[in-house]
Amino acid sequence: MTTGEKLRKLRGNRSQAEIAELLGVSTSAISMYELDERIPRHETMKAISRLFDVSVEELFFADTGE
Repeated sequence: MTTGEKLRKLRGNRSQAEIAELLGVSTSAISMYELDERIPRHETMKAISRLFDVSVEELFFADTGE
């Protein structure tokens, strides 16, 4: 499972705009993260992992094999 796929799954029914506002980034940034077209800055990686209660490593570096 790619990072983008993980992010889409974790976002669930919430909109990209809602997540973007919570993280202080643009909606287009969230879209690019979910499409695996862009990698978030380290600070944003930490914020995303806190928001979804997963480790940075699990979300951005671990391959789930799915």
